[in-house]
Amino acid sequence: MSTGPGRSRAPWRRVFDLDLVLVHAPSVWDFRKEVILQGPLADVIPSTDEFEMYPIGLTSIAAYLEQNHYNTRLVNLAYRMLRNPRFDVARHLARLDAPVFGIDLHWLPHAHGALGVAELVKQVHPEAKVLIGGLSATWFHEEVIANPAVDFVLRGDSTEEPCRQLLAALRDATPLEAVENLTWKRRGGQVVVNPLSFVPADLDWVDVPAYDFMTHAVFKYRSLADFLPYLEWLRYPSTMLLNSRGCTYDCAICGGSRTGYRIVAGRTAAAMRSPEKLVADAKRIATFSRAPIFMVHDPRIGGIPRAERFFERYGAEGVPNELVIEVFYPAKRDFFAMVRRSTARWSMQITIESPDPAIRKVNGKFPVPNEVVEETLAAALDEGCAKLDLFFMVGLSGQTPAIALQSVEYCRHLVERFGADRRLQFYAAPLGPFLDPGSRAFEDPSLGYHRRFCTLEDHRQALLGPTWREMLAYETDWMTRDQIVEATYAVGAGLNDLKLEAGLIDAATHDTVARHFAIASETFPKVDAIAPLEEPERRRALRELAAQVQEANTASLVGEHELEWKTTAGLRVSRVLARHTAAALPRELSHGLARLAGRYDTAVAQVRRLPTGATLQVGATRQPDGDGPAGGRRMSR
Repeated sequence: MSTGPGRSRAPWRRVFDLDLVLVHAPSVWDFRKEVILQGPLADVIPSTDEFEMYPIGLTSIAAYLEQNHYNTRLVNLAYRMLRNPRFDVARHLARLDAPVFGIDLHWLPHAHGALGVAELVKQVHPEAKVLIGGLSATWFHEEVIANPAVDFVLRGDSTEEPCRQLLAALRDATPLEAVENLTWKRRGGQVVVNPLSFVPADLDWVDVPAYDFMTHAVFKYRSLADFLPYLEWLRYPSTMLLNSRGCTYDCAICGGSRTGYRIVAGRTAAAMRSPEKLVADAKRIATFSRAPIFMVHDPRIGGIPRAERFFERYGAEGVPNELVIEVFYPAKRDFFAMVRRSTARWSMQITIESPDPAIRKVNGKFPVPNEVVEETLAAALDEGCAKLDLFFMVGLSGQTPAIALQSVEYCRHLVERFGADRRLQFYAAPLGPFLDPGSRAFEDPSLGYHRRFCTLEDHRQALLGPTWREMLAYETDWMTRDQIVEATYAVGAGLNDLKLEAGLIDAATHDTVARHFAIASETFPKVDAIAPLEEPERRRALRELAAQVQEANTASLVGEHELEWKTTAGLRVSRVLARHTAAALPRELSHGLARLAGRYDTAVAQVRRLPTGATLQVGATRQPDGDGPAGGRRMSR
């Protein structure tokens, strides 16, 4: 892979020599060889059950390193593998030459995939260093570093600067003891844990998400598929504004809570992104997309004055995209009126978890009477909220199967109170498959959660199922895993029927969800019967159920497009991208970039219409996977 002693690269190649490749793995490596009934685990998020949406911190790391003159490429292996079943991962990795490969282990559902890809990278590039980072990697850093395939773990929630320090130390052969937040191994295998000392107080020093980097990197590295965040992004390119790292709230089941970030990332207070930076991000998004922008965290998380400043500036800039917000506690009409005045269109998501106020109080979100919750809903709808999504959870502290089913009756009450307003929609999901490390549910036994898995390897093996019941990392004082599974499907089926009766969904959506639910119910006992078989008979029997399992893994609680916000315009790969890219490239390499952007405008529109696994030729003939040094470009969907 390397050029070898005495060999030199052409000047144009040296400009693009990679210093770091950031890789996002699927949940399970290699999921294409497995048959796992993952059920509704991903029904209420944009990505699939392989969780192919990579952490936005990968973009900020890449952008920060590029600003400091380190070439960094992002590769979404999960997306590539989902889009093309024949995609050769080892071959693709072999074509990437870098001294360091970084792999995110931010969420525990990537425990199997992240470590599997780390081991593959070591096979393909034995001379390269493997770096793992993310909140889950931080919690389990000593176990991660014990893996022979792993050389470094960067801990904490803000590893942009520590990553720069690590690359500089490797390049200059300076002591690794000076690299902040680093867990590493000496030559003899001794593990060293450097202090977790880099915990920045705010986020304005870094672009997160780094949209400028993403737009110019597509051109710089001549790859669209490597950078796409999730399977349906070209059709539905949702984007986000990140309010903070850390949170002022302490919800029991959330690893991003105040307790979670204190324990895992050493953070005593949330690091905020200023209203000015948030609005600048929104303006940047509007240059390439007219799809909705999702604002992560309640806009009031940093106080009402900060929220007022954000909406004042957002309104003054006239951002045309729909803005989607969250609220973590009750809001009155004056707040929603401010949102309405500042936006072209707005929607909202609220997660109250349960209709039982006592359970909400234990969990820490919306610990108020239901009348106050409903006043918030009414105020939002009165002030023009275009879509209001209300979320419930199964598997909570204090929740029995009967209490879980109360969600259906409470939603029936809301349908009656609000006259079956189609803007108000209801969803339920299981708490799973794992408890977030650092969350109160994970740390505090008094909340009634009984952890089944203690080590990272436990979680890694659990992801192989064969059903999501086996993946569940906990039971509670009130429900067994079987009861959590049964209650989840019962609540989902009840809401599906209610929404059809109320006219909130059409018959086709209802029937699809009902059919997939029925298939899941039929498939569970079949998988259970296969589980005791010896290999290879067990694998062969599971393969025979693959088609049923695939249906049971799709829209088993919620229709595939129920959660989407309406949009008439999406991605705009325009000459604006060429301007972003030209600013990031040496002058001699930016000639003709505007013409290239125009070609990408046409190409992206065509890529959206490609069938699974197909490719589109843009320009001259290239090597089979489209990764040659010059000429045209094959864009895979």
